[in-house]
Amino acid sequence: MKEKVEAALSRVRPSLQADGGDVELVDVSSEGVVRVKLTGACAGCPMGQVTLKMGIEKVIKQEVPEVKEVVAV
Repeated sequence: MKEKVEAALSRVRPSLQADGGDVELVDVSSEGVVRVKLTGACAGCPMGQVTLKMGIEKVIKQEVPEVKEVVAV
């Protein structure tokens, strides 16, 4: 499942990098919880949570249906 999540992240990464940010995969639990770290401009951005839920989580769940939630650490 980790490889599928990485592949999904590679789809959202270019748009994050275009704004000076990025995302790193920290962990994928057996319960379907993906932990990521927002870096660069995304780390301090007030819209970071919106980006996480409406962008990153949405794409990951579409690509990897067994993912239940994406959380930032």
